[in-house]
Amino acid sequence: MQNFEFWNPVKIVFGRGTIPTVGKHVKEHGRKALLVYGQGSIKRNGVYDQVVGSLNEAGVKVVEFPGVQPNPVLSHVRKGVKLGQDEKVDVVLAVGGGSVIDESKALAGSIATGSDVWDVFQGTAAYDAALPLVDVLTVPAAGSEMNNGLVITNEEARIKDGGCFGPHLYPKVSICDPTVMDTVPRQYMLYAAADVLSHLLEAYLNHEDPNTAVQDRYVEGLCRNVRESLEAILARPDDYDAKATFMWAATLAWNQLALAGIGPFQMPCHMLEHTVSSLYPRVAHGAGLSVLQPAWMAWKTQREPRRVARFAREVMGVREADDAQAARRGVQLLCDWLAGFGAPLRLSELGIDAAGVDALVAHAAKQAVWWELNAVYTPEAIREIFASCE
Repeated sequence: MQNFEFWNPVKIVFGRGTIPTVGKHVKEHGRKALLVYGQGSIKRNGVYDQVVGSLNEAGVKVVEFPGVQPNPVLSHVRKGVKLGQDEKVDVVLAVGGGSVIDESKALAGSIATGSDVWDVFQGTAAYDAALPLVDVLTVPAAGSEMNNGLVITNEEARIKDGGCFGPHLYPKVSICDPTVMDTVPRQYMLYAAADVLSHLLEAYLNHEDPNTAVQDRYVEGLCRNVRESLEAILARPDDYDAKATFMWAATLAWNQLALAGIGPFQMPCHMLEHTVSSLYPRVAHGAGLSVLQPAWMAWKTQREPRRVARFAREVMGVREADDAQAARRGVQLLCDWLAGFGAPLRLSELGIDAAGVDALVAHAAKQAVWWELNAVYTPEAIREIFASCE
């Protein structure tokens, strides 16, 4: 195990009936909130009324900023920064899933410092401060509610960047009520599961330290919980405990605890998926990962099956002694499990035909350079992975 420092200051308020406490938590950090949300689902499922009612009761003034897209875009961030600065808000409240929380982190940083978010991504500016951020999680997947990272797409440059982190970007409070999952569409639960599994597997399959027993079993246990809780939710949509398990597993998957002590690691599947959703922004992040994670694992198995074989045995229940055979069997079982629920496994299911692969390869090759993965992920290797899941 490698030396590490772990620090995570996020206060989690978890459980049924916790959303009406949001006003109290926001008021602890400010008096005028920028309320950030997406395309309006929170108005249809009743979350908006609970949030606004609680804010009003607490005496918090509200400036609304709706319209965050899945795969949030730079132009919308800049509009929100101007609104927040003009209105002199002193706290940001995100109500939504990972996209809303990610964009809200950028808003909190840019409103406070005046730095443009893209300059921060490019390394020419920094968030040395941020407005306090509170969030109400509505779709568990990205884990943004308990980390300090964000992903924004520059739609003009067609670049999706996830390289912005900072100690000021952790939410102050994250409210996680599993009952909000009652209205999450089935397909988006599948995408969420793919996203969570990929968060867990990227570092697990892509680090070199052989002495990480605690981290390995932490990841394997969460992977099993994701599988079991998703199966229960899809079979019994009113199963509160299954939803609570899934939501908490999604948060724990990407709160940086699984990374503590493993040393350097890579995230090739996210690198490839960022290419897909940069060029095809209508493709949900989790949908892209549903296709690319198994495809990459199959590609990895041909080169170095040891870690994939461990996943196969510890998560998928494979018993083959030979690593290559175990890994291949594990990848096939993962594909069968995803496909059995209707999750996509081919680029064609995302509306990307063979003619689109050349553009994906060219874009991903540049992305690999930015992510410093190009020594392994050459254009030829990238083409192999994309071609295997056309």
